[in-house]
Amino acid sequence: MSEQFAAAQALLAEHAQIEAQLADPAVHADAGRARTLGRRYAELGRVAQAYRAWRTASDDAAAAAELADEDAAFAAELPALQAAADEAAARLREVLIPRDPDDARDVILEIKAGEGGEESALFAGDLLRMYLRYAEHKGWATQVLESTPSDLGGFKDVQVAVKARGTVAPEDGVWAHLKYEGGVHRVQRVPVTESAGRIHTSAAGVLVFPEADDEGEVEIDPNDLRIDVYRSSGPGGQSVNTTDSAVRITHLPTGIVVSMQNEKSQLQNREQAMRVLRARLLAARQEEAAAAASEARRSQVRTVDRSERIRTYNFPENRIADHRTGYKAYNLDAVLAGDLGPVIASAIEADEAARLAEAGA
Repeated sequence: MSEQFAAAQALLAEHAQIEAQLADPAVHADAGRARTLGRRYAELGRVAQAYRAWRTASDDAAAAAELADEDAAFAAELPALQAAADEAAARLREVLIPRDPDDARDVILEIKAGEGGEESALFAGDLLRMYLRYAEHKGWATQVLESTPSDLGGFKDVQVAVKARGTVAPEDGVWAHLKYEGGVHRVQRVPVTESAGRIHTSAAGVLVFPEADDEGEVEIDPNDLRIDVYRSSGPGGQSVNTTDSAVRITHLPTGIVVSMQNEKSQLQNREQAMRVLRARLLAARQEEAAAAASEARRSQVRTVDRSERIRTYNFPENRIADHRTGYKAYNLDAVLAGDLGPVIASAIEADEAARLAEAGA
């Protein structure tokens, strides 16, 4: 217990140091540094608030205990005051468990149609609309960076940037919520192409990457890039542009390939492709660090396992089921309309419980 509160004192000192730095106008001349400091300051603010609440509650309980023998009124209040102090101490222990340092980051989310052909592409479109509506409910901004539509109105592949408006606390960040969406999403329903009314199962994959704050955060050597330009094409491969505006960037050391053709100019497509490439390289770097410290970040690694079948969307039963947390509800129509909060909350609660268990082990 005393070690944890000593750790709180160190974090409070860091909180005060960052507050002083943020008051320096020179810091804000470097936007990247200011964002990093602001994110850390918001994270440490949770610790400062919990520490102050614990000190107040524990001081009140201690004062009542001293006076309890002399005054019956203080003796009567002591159990409630001690319970409040214990609750504040538990809250402080909880916030002292390190958060995912990327929780306040924005994300780039990619949805890919999987097995199931056109039905999978239609389901990918359903997932896209679900995330766009959920982001709207949360007050986040969205931008479709790249999309490959299918013949029936779905998507073979679509990439979306999701950004919080302004500086947010880590627990309110985009990554803090959407990082749990990475994995295989399975759908069970009667496809529009099915004449006999049989239920089919297909799937779409979702990838979620924390977005780099700026170009300087992820250094990319221009010599490590192969950049190809080509003519944009629409569904079915037909040409939709008479100039070579589409861009494909290959990062040679990692083999990561990013293609963009949504914008009309080659420069815009190149900028968007570099934005996605930086996010993927940041994610790859973080995965390597997580592998090197697997015990410390085991729960976060598990929640973003991109090969895991994480959820089933059953249309005939109007049922949504998350296979990691055991969450199940019969309001699939509402979830697809953007009411994704309870589903994500179940993943957040499971992850926090796992981190608490690991911290106490």
